[in-house]
Amino acid sequence: MPTKFKQALESGKFVVTSEVAPPKGTNLEKFEHHIELLKDKVDAMNVTDHQSSVMRYPSLGGCLKVKEGGGEVILQMTCRDRNRLALQADLLFASHMGIQNVLCLTGDSIILGDHKNAKSVFDLDSSQLLETIRILEKGKDLGGNELDGAVSFCAGAIVTPEADPLEPQLIKFEKKIEAGAEFIQTRRFMIWTNSKNLWITPGSLR
Repeated sequence: MPTKFKQALESGKFVVTSEVAPPKGTNLEKFEHHIELLKDKVDAMNVTDHQSSVMRYPSLGGCLKVKEGGGEVILQMTCRDRNRLALQADLLFASHMGIQNVLCLTGDSIILGDHKNAKSVFDLDSSQLLETIRILEKGKDLGGNELDGAVSFCAGAIVTPEADPLEPQLIKFEKKIEAGAEFIQTRRFMIWTNSKNLWITPGSLR
């Protein structure tokens, strides 16, 4: 069954999303307050994943809080911090917990964050993560092994249309569509993809 977010995209309505950032620590009061303020005003909330390479409360945990608070959630998942084993395991857990909207990100450089000595992983990039999701949906993992239990996701990615030069972004955009991205988010608008067609849906990521 399509998620509420996917249904909103398919409807052609004005779709609005918002980011909610988990805290650096375990005090979730402000985070929960933001969820309460937004849940009836946006179509979905993106929960950031160690945004700008700053260590925070995990995105998966934040997503569970959004669901607990009655909101529609988009799990942001970066490839910077986890190898393919951990990424696949997190996707299985997310699906099992009813988190089915995923935004696939390669991830910001470690040098931007607050743990300069951390080691980046980048076992996969965002396009490969999209491909991984489509493989999992077919009942197999990246090792070709059968899964016991199905998963289903509405998966998307990002592009940066304000980049200069723009050509590399266009190449990445096409690659992500080919990898199975159903929607593309930028800081200013959202693009809904369906087969070879594109629909531009006004929205807001931040």
